[in-house]
Parts: sequence; structure tokens; C-alpha cells
Amino acid sequence: MPLPPPSPRKLSHTRTVTYTGFDREDGLWDIEAELTDVKPYTFKVTSEPYFPKQEPIHGLKIRVTMDNEMVIQEISTSMDVIPHDECSGAPHAIHKLVGCAMGPGWRKAINERMGGTQGCTHLREMLFNMATVAYQTLPSGKWHRLETAGMPHPEVTRPPFYLGQCHTWAFDSPTVQRAYPMFFKPKAEVPVKD
Repeated sequence: MPLPPPSPRKLSHTRTVTYTGFDREDGLWDIEAELTDVKPYTFKVTSEPYFPKQEPIHGLKIRVTMDNEMVIQEISTSMDVIPHDECSGAPHAIHKLVGCAMGPGWRKAINERMGGTQGCTHLREMLFNMATVAYQTLPSGKWHRLETAGMPHPEVTRPPFYLGQCHTWAFDSPTVQRAYPMFFKPKAEVPVKD
């Protein structure tokens, strides 16, 4: 369903965030994020130069390289456009994420290693969501690797991580009943009181 029609308005800010996942030839995976902030008018922060309209205020990139278990092997950033010179020091702690896995506890790992003034709000926000891109990239990518090599898919013996994590993938949903009938759990009937 579309959004309801808006009230009369004018554009004030555009943030564009793009996430991409890559299957590397060496067997690892790259997840990349790029964030750009643009305003439709000339903008000024006190004691800083003007930012011309339609020119980026932020231009940030992150690349995370991980293995098949989503454990980070390498991480790098690019801060091509920043609003303050001091922003260039913000990614100094990002290397502390090497060895961490994107999965349960991912946000906590980010906040412990580069939370608050140890890092950058925008880089943290990008990193938070990179995990969902990794989940979209690796499982299907691993299956695609097998198909391309002419190998069978492994037998599914455990529920995939996304079961029970959203409405559509609830254990009692028709989607799970169709896709993973071995893990489907029908809703318990509530006894009717007399």
C-alpha cells in the first residue's frame, strides 16, 4: 500500500545510504556501505565554511571483509566528505571490530569498541545495518556457490537464523510451513471458556 498523500511541503534534506554485498574469488565476502547527506540549500554550521546546496555534507564508506561464519577479517573506511576536520579521527577504533562476528550481539560489539566519542555516529549506524546486508548476502551466496559448482545444497538440520525474528518468518507462519515444514509449529489453540 502506498503512503497517504503528504501535507504540502518542500525538501529539506536527503540522506542516501547504499549497501552492497560481494562474493570474493578468495572465498571471503565483502559488505560495503556508503552514506551521503545533501541539502537543497546552502547550509552553514557555526564557525565552519558554507556547504553549497546539492553538495555532500557527508560522504562516508565502509568495507567489511568476512568469512563464511560472518567473522570480520578486515575493515576499512573512507571519509571523503566530512563537515569538520576533526571527523577524520573518528574511525580510529573501527579496527577493533576485526574478529567480531555479525550476529547476536553485533550492536553491543560496535558500541563497546567505538561507541560515544570513540567513534562516529554515522559510521556506527552504517555498521549496525551492515549485518542485515550480510544476512542477505551470505546464505544465498553460499547456496549459489554450490549450485554453480554443481554440488547439492546441504541438508537443513537447524532452523535458519531468521526464523522467529519477524512476522513473516514466525515459526507458525504459512511462509515457514511452505519453506521449512520441518520447523513449522502451529499456533496452540486457546481453549474456549464456558
